Amino acid sequence: MQKNVCVMRPTRALFPLLLLPVLLTGCDVDKNGGTVADSADLDAAARVWGVAPDLVYVTEASGYTVFPQTAGEYEDEFAIAYRSEKGATKFGLFVGRGTMTAESCPEQPLGEVPDKHVVCERDGDAWYRKAGESHEYAVPDDGVVIHLIADAGKVDRAVLREAAEAAHRPDDAELAALLPAT
Repeated sequence: MQKNVCVMRPTRALFPLLLLPVLLTGCDVDKNGGTVADSADLDAAARVWGVAPDLVYVTEASGYTVFPQTAGEYEDEFAIAYRSEKGATKFGLFVGRGTMTAESCPEQPLGEVPDKHVVCERDGDAWYRKAGESHEYAVPDDGVVIHLIADAGKVDRAVLREAAEAAHRPDDAELAALLPAT
């Protein structure tokens, strides 16, 4: 299903993510069965963000919402931040080209801890990864890997797992909610 390709080793940073540009989108039908945003709208939004349309994903997690004006390109990936309704915690969603296998999982750096040993655990269709104080779920999906990353001391693994299971291409309403007000 997936090809073995060279995986980019971007640094995933949650704090700089908050400064990213705004937008979001999708096309066709997402894996949850919903209707994905019109491809023309997706293409336009992706062009503004500087990413390929197939990298644009969103997610859901109980108690978390999209942090306004964080969707955009970050080190050749699509990125967006989610924050708790109380604003005390956050996690990032990053989507880039590549694969994740048992062999490549521990070799790929996790967030801003590239020099730390990465521990990988298969969890369904995803990989749970931990290094230093960061942890993430990495979900391979048709030539891209969706990363949901947070500080392990602030965001529970169950929240990241829920977000990983809910990751999908945005529908029209999700796209519209992420576009800047005009």
